[in-house]
Amino acid sequence: MLVYLIRRLLQGLIVIVLISFVTFGILQLAPGSPIDVMMGDTQLTQTQLDALERKWGLDRPWYEQYLTWAGNMLRGDFGVSIVRTGQPVSDMLRDAAPVTLKLNAIAFAISLAVAIPVGVMAAVRRNSVFDYTSMVGATLGIALPSFWISLMLIIIFALKLGWLPSSGSGSWKSYVMPVAVLATEQTALLARVARGSTLEVLRQDYVTTARAKGLANRVVITRHVLRNAMLPIMTLIGLRLAFLLSGTLIVETIFAWPGIGRLFIDSVFRLDYQVVQAIVLLLAVLVVIMNLLTDLLYAVIDPRIRLR
Repeated sequence: MLVYLIRRLLQGLIVIVLISFVTFGILQLAPGSPIDVMMGDTQLTQTQLDALERKWGLDRPWYEQYLTWAGNMLRGDFGVSIVRTGQPVSDMLRDAAPVTLKLNAIAFAISLAVAIPVGVMAAVRRNSVFDYTSMVGATLGIALPSFWISLMLIIIFALKLGWLPSSGSGSWKSYVMPVAVLATEQTALLARVARGSTLEVLRQDYVTTARAKGLANRVVITRHVLRNAMLPIMTLIGLRLAFLLSGTLIVETIFAWPGIGRLFIDSVFRLDYQVVQAIVLLLAVLVVIMNLLTDLLYAVIDPRIRLR
């Protein structure tokens, strides 16, 4: 187990380094300069531009800039924003992350509470009206783009009916539409995976044996089917949790939600190197950690699995 953990951590470290390097390279190749965005229409002499580039280290070779940034990251220093008048990046992340986490946590909790029971019930009642209806709904939930659902909800509930605010996060009503959009896709995916996994387990011989012994269907499902059907579900849950912070880019932009997703999009358009690199690095670390935890949970759910 210890050897497995060390190997996975080393693999994760390599992935994080590669992602940070690629992100840094893409930003370097992007047209324009943060100085241009920061100064706007202000006319500066070449001497003033050179002074600003020296101040922010933009005059140095790209590899020196990368090594400087990476060294600061290892010390926990996220730097300061170039475009946002030197505002610390850590403060910006500290303000945005809780907003995104709260939004996603509510949506994910609703998805789990609805999707797993619906998926298991659809598998148990295969080819029934409930099965067909729930899977058609799940297919629509996956097929419909989140931006389209967001715009339709805004048109209906904000513009036409006036029940909900179309943007911001000032009250509980502001959560309704973003949570609904996020929960729709997650619920649809989880329900389909739960149904498919449960159907696969229901075909196994030990389930047939348990029923032949006279066990009630409820007991067979809860004791023998559900736990063994959880492996694919746990894989998807781990994947969704890994992208919890990054999965709201479109939703936060449409609903003007002051979270990580909107901060990332805004920073990309404004060439705010420090903020973009910090967010990408944070998301990469989160993905690596969640993938590792998901693998470890496999052995807990199914004792037949041994990590070596």
